Amino acid sequence: MLKVLNVVGARPNFMKVAPIMEAMKRRTTQFTPLLVHTGQHYDKSMSAAFFRDLGLGEPEVHLEVGSASHARQTAAVMERFEPVLLREQPDWVLVVGDVNSTLACALVCVKIGIKVGHVEAGLRSRDRSMPEEINRLLTDQIADLLFTPSEDASENLLSEGIPKERIRFVGNIMIDSLRKNLQRAAASTIREDLALNTERYAVLTLHRPSNVDDPETFSRILSALEKIAVRVPVIFPIHPRTRKMIAEFGLEARLRAAEKVRMIEPLGYLDFLKLYSGACLVLTDSGGIQEETTVLGIPCVTLRETTERPITVTMGTNTVVGSNTEKIIQAALTALTSPQNKHLNIPPLWDGRTAERILDALIEYRVQ
Repeated sequence: MLKVLNVVGARPNFMKVAPIMEAMKRRTTQFTPLLVHTGQHYDKSMSAAFFRDLGLGEPEVHLEVGSASHARQTAAVMERFEPVLLREQPDWVLVVGDVNSTLACALVCVKIGIKVGHVEAGLRSRDRSMPEEINRLLTDQIADLLFTPSEDASENLLSEGIPKERIRFVGNIMIDSLRKNLQRAAASTIREDLALNTERYAVLTLHRPSNVDDPETFSRILSALEKIAVRVPVIFPIHPRTRKMIAEFGLEARLRAAEKVRMIEPLGYLDFLKLYSGACLVLTDSGGIQEETTVLGIPCVTLRETTERPITVTMGTNTVVGSNTEKIIQAALTALTSPQNKHLNIPPLWDGRTAERILDALIEYRVQ
């Protein structure tokens, strides 16, 4: 029996850990799973909605570190996680994605001598100005097992000198959550609530500091949205950080004047899935949405200069345009006027069975 601590730190982690926890609970003779929430990003109502939607249940451990600078937050996670490890003495710790908690918990494991697996390993944007890129690089150097979502991610690790014995190409864990919850999301009334059942619409997510913390960059993106909204309504579930910067930069009046840019409160997982799965276009600076839109065949315009998920461009529906106003408009209008691709190119192993492959790898490692 393997005792495994599963670490989440921010909402994107929840969707990655949920299918792993569920798979472990089905294999009761092999796994004892525990859920640890570092509280890196924590809004009580939003976290509760995601945990409820994903069936995660309450975490056994909550570190409650809260927001802080990158250094202070990473240090706080390490300081509070170490006693948990010493008390629980797990066989494995699984960390997911690329948030500060991912690296912090992996570092504590290595110092103590507890095996750590990194789910979603090997992704690279080649942009070291992104804190997430540093977290990915360092976590992959120290983890015992690296679970990659795509073959190019495995190749990245090999090119960095990671022994192939530590690499397992298992597929995309985000797609496990997507495939499981599409039918459940059908019961959401979010489209009816927003009166969207009879018209085409786009969905926007925007939260990265590189986009929302600089007034000139933010203004360029808004200029594009104003043009796109002339063609289709743009539904904008607004991140708390983004709302704060809109107020700070005095952009409220400009957004109110763009009548078809509709700002709404953040949504739970199932409501958001129902909303964007019916969109004719998604604009985002998120990572996971690039993958989910690829599987669903929805055109995606990524408002970043680089992506750590290039397979969504080469095989999927994603176009990376940065924050240039004209490039955003052109990519959006191309997507809106092009016929939908009925023959989807879904990357290998994005099949909803990644969690089981991860668990198999943990068992196989044990008997080596």
